Amino acid sequence: MRLLEAASEHQEGAPAKQLAREAGLALPTAYHLLRTLTHEGYLRREKGMLVLGEAAEQLSSSGAQQNRRGMIDEALAHWRDTIGVPVYFAVYREGEIEVVAVADTPGNPAVTEWADFRETGHAHAIGQCLLSQLDDGQRRDHLDRHPVQSITRYSVRDNQSFMRRLNGMGRMKPVVERQEYALGSVCAAIPITAGNTAATMAISVPSCQADRLLPAALRLQDEIGRLLGTLAFSISI
Repeated sequence: MRLLEAASEHQEGAPAKQLAREAGLALPTAYHLLRTLTHEGYLRREKGMLVLGEAAEQLSSSGAQQNRRGMIDEALAHWRDTIGVPVYFAVYREGEIEVVAVADTPGNPAVTEWADFRETGHAHAIGQCLLSQLDDGQRRDHLDRHPVQSITRYSVRDNQSFMRRLNGMGRMKPVVERQEYALGSVCAAIPITAGNTAATMAISVPSCQADRLLPAALRLQDEIGRLLGTLAFSISI
């Protein structure tokens, strides 16, 4: 590990003797370890210099991804505790709705995924918010693969009705859904766009507390505005 740390400090590479010296290792030991690291793909030789190899870069990428996931989890936990509601983070990736993280508590539980979120985007605020950020062709492609179906008595009934609803939504405005996915729950979602990626933060409350929904959503939107740079960086997880 000390040899890899030393190598990471030299983007253009460094000779074995220099890496051994910086790692504080005897030269014979360093030579043996460097041969092993090169064989395993953690280092590679370029014009007599040793640089980080593909295996080390993958390891670094995995660590960065974990850091981004940790940032998302911390942000959601903060907003859950500050606003007092379950908080969700989702993205639209490779043609599918993906709920990346959820923060809730036993006293304020998240909505149970009783019907696959990917297939029922028309019925919940997360899906409606993500699909509202897509262009017409992308929406139609999604509905061809996941056609509208009645989930509760409050759900939209067919693709045409749902497309009209999406077209009528204000761009980048909160999306509110009332018992369309789960009876007894109302939800709101805030759109977030980072580059070409559609994402959303959402909240839910019991329908008997529906008057809390919009104030909580507006507060979340304000919080997101303050941390948009951090959140946009984390969307790539």
